[in-house]
Amino acid sequence: MNRLKVLDVTLRDGGCVNDFNFGQTYMEKILTAQEESGVDVIEMGYIDENKGSSFGRTQYINEKVIPECILKHKKPGVTYVAMMDYGKFTVDNFGPHTGDGIDGIRMAFHKKNRYDIIPLGRKLIDKGYKFFIQPMITLRYSDSELLELIDMVNRELPDASGFYIVDSFGEMRPNDMSRMLSLVDHNLIPSMTLGFHSHNNLQLSYSNAMAMLQFPTTRDLMLDCSIMGMGKGAGNLNTEILLEHLNLFYGKQYKIAPLLEVIDKVINQLHDEFYWGYAPEYYLSSAYHCTPSYASHFYNKHMLPIDQVGELLGQIAEEKKISFDRDYAEEVYRAYNESKAVDDSSVVADLKTEFAGKRILLVAPGKSVGNAVDTIRALSSREDVVTIGLNSTLDLSFDYILTTRADIYAQALADGKSIIVPSSVSKGGRGNVKILNYANWIEVDERTHDSSSVIALKLLQACGVTKIMLAGFDGFSVNINDNYYDPNMRRPVNAEQVERRNAYYKGLVGRVRDTGITIEFVTSSLYE
Repeated sequence: MNRLKVLDVTLRDGGCVNDFNFGQTYMEKILTAQEESGVDVIEMGYIDENKGSSFGRTQYINEKVIPECILKHKKPGVTYVAMMDYGKFTVDNFGPHTGDGIDGIRMAFHKKNRYDIIPLGRKLIDKGYKFFIQPMITLRYSDSELLELIDMVNRELPDASGFYIVDSFGEMRPNDMSRMLSLVDHNLIPSMTLGFHSHNNLQLSYSNAMAMLQFPTTRDLMLDCSIMGMGKGAGNLNTEILLEHLNLFYGKQYKIAPLLEVIDKVINQLHDEFYWGYAPEYYLSSAYHCTPSYASHFYNKHMLPIDQVGELLGQIAEEKKISFDRDYAEEVYRAYNESKAVDDSSVVADLKTEFAGKRILLVAPGKSVGNAVDTIRALSSREDVVTIGLNSTLDLSFDYILTTRADIYAQALADGKSIIVPSSVSKGGRGNVKILNYANWIEVDERTHDSSSVIALKLLQACGVTKIMLAGFDGFSVNINDNYYDPNMRRPVNAEQVERRNAYYKGLVGRVRDTGITIEFVTSSLYE
């Protein structure tokens, strides 16, 4: 197996998890572990002239800063490369290869740009760089399209260093692997290395790598992997697992201990802060053949159940599946919910009459309500108070349950409770159900805000309520154990999500107050 090389992508694909913000210390520790393990090729990161940096990140402004930033000493026998996405860097701005910096460029591109990478590859090779051809989502090519690309490469870039099968969405299964390997191997110029880059959405990265190892070919092969599988979404093939397999069955002598040490001291800490690995939403992105960014976006919606994530992925237009478009995702999400429209004018009129002259106590599901049950009960017993539980499973006699969750709606319905629900959750129900038209009660900026808190506060404004009390509006924390009194409602949130949500809800409360409504916090809150 001397014809096999291993390429570790931790500093590049792993950087997609944390926006490449490893920090200088972690970058250097990861590089040291990679070098000590004996992997053959190390990918240093991305080159991007618009989003790149000069220090502390593995997304670089140009190739020149890489040796200045991190690659100060090169280990003999190791090839150092960087990746660039087509269109993210002007190839003419690359300096000639000097031997002190990176040795090669891996160019990733979408099918629509496949003709354009040929002259760019020629320029890079002529500058002295190894050039690796990375057709993203290779499975999206028809046989004729892929053969056409291979023919162009054979004719015009025969001195390229490698041609890859790229499973961008982690959707390739054994039959796909067999077909793609056969197609590329039998048509690619024999002297060129064949590589494979996988994502682990279906947990098939390892088995697909084994299929490549067992594939009958005489050409050189290259397998991509990352330490602890660190990579966007479901992650990648694990370096430490692949190297152990190669040592056991192919006579290799890679060192695993440096990788385990860096996992213990660096990667585990990153994993705690920036989760990657298998999750149902990534399986769904593979099943619906789209970038996992859509699945992540929908799943991170406040309390959106996983089955609805699948339904939303099914709404994405075919031409939009390849690259994530946040604005488009929001349009799909709103259209999905707004399609279940109702006329809620009589409902609002009834609630306005019922709320007239009353103080409204909104009880959100923050953890603080667990210690405020007696206070909530005392307030609920007052004749001038109407209580509304927001997505609440508390055993309290609320006047209403306002819910945006199908599971809580179903249980409240079965329990015979009085319910306020948006049309996105229900278009029908018995007499104790008041249905609001979804589109009327949400807020839209660059995102769609449609939580129970948003709907409730907008509804109370429309009903002319002048006094609102808030309980359980704690605010969000990166520690999921601090976020909800009901552990079934917990869901991991990262620091960026926490900061954004807390800022939004604090601003929302402020805007409601600015209308002249008095707001009193019954429990402590970050929104005060």
